Amino acid sequence: MTNANPADLDLAIINGRVLDGTGNPWYWANVGIRGDRIGFVGRRCDVKARRTIDADGMVVCPGFIDVHTHSDIMPLVDPRHSAKVMQGVTTDVIGQDGLSYAPLTDDTLPYFRTNLKALNGDPEGLAWDWRTVAEYLARFDRRTAVNIAMLAPHGNIRAAVIGTENRKPSQNELARMKRLTAQAMREGAFGLSTGLTYAPCSFADQDELIELCRVVGEYGGYFAPHMRNYGAEMKAAVEEVVDICTRAGLPLHLTHLHASFSSGKGKAGYYLDRIERARRGGLEVTADAYPYLAGSTFLAGLLPSWVHEGGQKNVIRRLIDPETRRKIAHEMDVSGSDGMQKLPAEWDTIVVSNVGSRKNAGLVGLSIEAISGRLGKSPFDCFADLLVEENLDVGCLAFCGHEENVRQLIRHPAYMAGSDGLLVGTRPHPRAWGTFPKYLARYVRELGILTLADCIRKMTSLPAQRLGLTDRGLIKPGMAADLVVFDPETVRDTATYENPKSYPTGIPSVVINGEVVKDDDRQTDALPGRALKKPR
Repeated sequence: MTNANPADLDLAIINGRVLDGTGNPWYWANVGIRGDRIGFVGRRCDVKARRTIDADGMVVCPGFIDVHTHSDIMPLVDPRHSAKVMQGVTTDVIGQDGLSYAPLTDDTLPYFRTNLKALNGDPEGLAWDWRTVAEYLARFDRRTAVNIAMLAPHGNIRAAVIGTENRKPSQNELARMKRLTAQAMREGAFGLSTGLTYAPCSFADQDELIELCRVVGEYGGYFAPHMRNYGAEMKAAVEEVVDICTRAGLPLHLTHLHASFSSGKGKAGYYLDRIERARRGGLEVTADAYPYLAGSTFLAGLLPSWVHEGGQKNVIRRLIDPETRRKIAHEMDVSGSDGMQKLPAEWDTIVVSNVGSRKNAGLVGLSIEAISGRLGKSPFDCFADLLVEENLDVGCLAFCGHEENVRQLIRHPAYMAGSDGLLVGTRPHPRAWGTFPKYLARYVRELGILTLADCIRKMTSLPAQRLGLTDRGLIKPGMAADLVVFDPETVRDTATYENPKSYPTGIPSVVINGEVVKDDDRQTDALPGRALKKPR
């Protein structure tokens, strides 16, 4: 483990048990940093550096890579990004579920600002002066605490060409979409995401996605779909995305792959078998998961996708129109809308996490069923009226998971950690603040579902491999100096559904690009984050 002369280091982390990200057992070593790179890893006792952190028997590992996040906007106005820094996340992957903020046009900017407000906020003071992926990524580079990597969002590409219309693109329109996809990949995107239960992504057919994925494959990227269904028709949804990637010739990454809802109970084994069959057939398949039983999204996302055609004003008009409202209610309560995974809504499992105005602030933390009891209206009417009153600016939690499925899925070698964390709202999902320490505390130390070495692999080298990052995710000389020091006996998440914005314990130090961003359990003011781009 010895290498270059350890003298004249900028930073040294000494006396630590190194888990290098490979999944191998820990070993005693000192880690030295020069500039933004790891310059030395070894057991020499004479390590000299301008600054020394004594890990004192704790674990030293690569920085955690959150492979599925919704940090698309808030780090631009709160660059310290404490929710992630405090839990050891050194890289966030944005542009998920086909919905983000680049590429944009002057026409699509208002649509995405409005429609994603409940998901990502719309903070005051943000200039909104970018349009391309390159310009957007530049807003993060050396201006935020953590590194940012991006997927090209299918919804933005589609909207830039055909708006929010529910139809197939013409050949000329498809060619323009392919050119925009290629531009996004050239400008640094690592792959293509889509959200096939969210408009306008949901209006795309399989042929459109195959054509765009072929472009992504030419640039060495991967496809990360939020599938068309995670409930009653999940098996068919998996087959669709497997077929898309097989025909397009690029890797498949199954985002937030939980077998949830009533239809998913006991089905984890089926989906793991399907992943294995695809991999044996030559398709590179990976997946991510968060260790919680509730999901989270914007409340309007539960509506049937056809309701979203034409944007916010048309959604509200349809919710107000009595005849259309009855049609929506029947689809959600009886037949099952695509927004509800083709299952009738279980209103007691859907909890309001944030609202845009003070008028309905008292409803935050209540289920739609509980609101129904309080207001004396049907659950659907409460749901629809709340969306209208708040101009769709409502977030929600959906308690639909199964613990036995989570435990079985996360063991798979191709599974990695991804928080899917939302940062806005009064009572957002705790996963944005607690995913990584919860893996370490509950699924390693308490339950023994994962070994510590393999859990670290799932947070570091495995997501780096998925992204194609060749200089992160491992501890060895020459790699980027993204590092975490934690105590495996005390690390713990403290974020809960009742108090989600609570930082973990047992993670005293975090280093990003060679700069200490968490020091003796306190965040510094350093902003060393880089905009990471896929190598050409």
